[in-house]
Amino acid sequence: MQRTIRQAVSFDGVGLHSGRPARLVLRPAPAGAGIVFHRTDLDETTPPIPALWDRVVQSPLCTRLVGAGDASVSTVEHVMAALVGCGVHNATLEIDGPEVPILDGSAVPFVTKILAAGLTPQAAPVRAIRVLRPVEVANGAARARLSPDVTLRIEFTIEFEDAAIGVQTKSLNMSNGSFVRELSNSRTFCRKADVETMRANGLALGGTMENAVVVDGDEVLSPGGLRHADEAVRHKMLDAVGDLGLAGLPILGFYQGMRAGHALTNDLLHALFSDQANYRIVTCDAATAARLPGAGVHIGEIPRVA
Repeated sequence: MQRTIRQAVSFDGVGLHSGRPARLVLRPAPAGAGIVFHRTDLDETTPPIPALWDRVVQSPLCTRLVGAGDASVSTVEHVMAALVGCGVHNATLEIDGPEVPILDGSAVPFVTKILAAGLTPQAAPVRAIRVLRPVEVANGAARARLSPDVTLRIEFTIEFEDAAIGVQTKSLNMSNGSFVRELSNSRTFCRKADVETMRANGLALGGTMENAVVVDGDEVLSPGGLRHADEAVRHKMLDAVGDLGLAGLPILGFYQGMRAGHALTNDLLHALFSDQANYRIVTCDAATAARLPGAGVHIGEIPRVA
């Protein structure tokens, strides 16, 4: 059955790119509502913003959703990944500004509070998007692909000139709580050489060594080093889970990303939904639902964070 969070939970921090204080509150929502953002700082008549692929305005280094008038919300990918990875199908996300707080740069703070609050089954079956045939998009050397599978699987390859990252490849079946165990605590990362450029362009104004992994050549500059030797590719997989969550329903398919980012994953969803022969919406039987991300996950699976 569909699930929502049992009780409201809140998160306070700053936006990674805006540097502005932000408060996000996750609240229960009725069956069939999906994931919806509501800007509490705007006029109360401002419509909510559905967390859907066709509400994305592509922007550098994050995923940004837009609604009516001046309503928008940026850097939604980490909380979306947490909702997907915990198996939350319906929730209202109230936020008092234009950007989700970055917290520690991963999804684990969201996951921890969601699972501590608990989930409530709802009186409606889970529906999913079954990928029927391969769909692929590319931009230069970067590409992203979806092909048929019985569950959500993700494979990602990254390549950076800094030896602290280098070439990394990882593949995971996202069933049985693997998002929570394997990906949720992996933080966003950047190269020291890019920090000044980003800030000159009005980005990463809220970034610190505590909410991002900063590398310089073969050095990891952030205190405490890496949480995983391949934390960078794990975080890219985390981002992909969140961005695929904007499909609006769980995806049964194999996602492959090579040097892909938020924009290319959104392009992939546009390509998927451009032809109804690419997919079918199915009602999940018990066996299929048991293979979805978040099925059976519990709070004891959250990795410890130093």
